[in-house]
Amino acid sequence: MLTEFPIIHTNIWDAIWAIPVILVVMVIMKAFFKLSTAWLSTVATVLGLLISIFISHPGNLSAGIFMGFFYGGAAIGLIYSLRNSFVAYRQG
Repeated sequence: MLTEFPIIHTNIWDAIWAIPVILVVMVIMKAFFKLSTAWLSTVATVLGLLISIFISHPGNLSAGIFMGFFYGGAAIGLIYSLRNSFVAYRQG
């Protein structure tokens, strides 16, 4: 029976390069594939999972999945935060 949480070793540099990569890929996909805004969260989550599972944590699937959701969530949170700030600036 699983009674302990897995130990996840991560590095701050993983998040510092992964989130901008996700942002750039999302912007490119939105421009080239005419991706609607409703799909941005899904694309960010999938990209975060792919980067985390295959690059940041290739030997630990549970850590890759766990951190992938954080990478995707941070990227989409940044996009929506910047968008709301820009809209507020334009209205003010």
